[in-house]
Amino acid sequence: AKCRLADASPALALYGLTGTAATAWLGACAPALPGQRSNGAGGQVLRLPDGAGLARYLLAVPADTVAPALPPLAHDAWLWLEVGSGVPRIVAATVEQFVPQMVNFELVGGVNFQKGCYPGQEVIARSQYRGSTKRRAFVFACDAVAQPGQEVFHSADAEQPAGMVVNAASWHGSHRALVEVKLATLESGTLHLGNADGPSLQRTVQPYDVSLEAVA
Repeated sequence: AKCRLADASPALALYGLTGTAATAWLGACAPALPGQRSNGAGGQVLRLPDGAGLARYLLAVPADTVAPALPPLAHDAWLWLEVGSGVPRIVAATVEQFVPQMVNFELVGGVNFQKGCYPGQEVIARSQYRGSTKRRAFVFACDAVAQPGQEVFHSADAEQPAGMVVNAASWHGSHRALVEVKLATLESGTLHLGNADGPSLQRTVQPYDVSLEAVA
């Protein structure tokens, strides 16, 4: 479809809302499931994927609208919840580093195999239909601050990176990261930031199902 993109920042304000207080404040206009939208609260509400078991919403309202009457949330806390949702966000440090399946895009609605053609479609479709994905993204707790684009190494191989940090955040001394890794490295040994002797990574609860089987 023909379309024209424009920067709507001067006209719209975006607010991230989370938790039971936000759900109660939205009331009947709170979408029930991630990906659903509704009209209300003076604008449009989009339900985002949950983070750490908490409902998250994006509220878009006219720029001159008074901010929601809710307790303010630290930006670091919002990023921490976003990483916990397991939904990747590509930043400058990770541009062109991943095939969509490596960061679970087809599992979270980030790519649709029923729609048209796009650059790189053949490679992406081959990974999807021939089952050649040997790398996936998982949420990890970290012993230190992680950065997008930072390489991850396995304890048994100090030479070759085993993966890469997709997104990372820290809040109240808790560090977590969404990390793309070779599935084989999850079978034994440990994963570390920066080098094989670096800060360790521990897998946490994945908010959606990801197959641990690598198919050639």
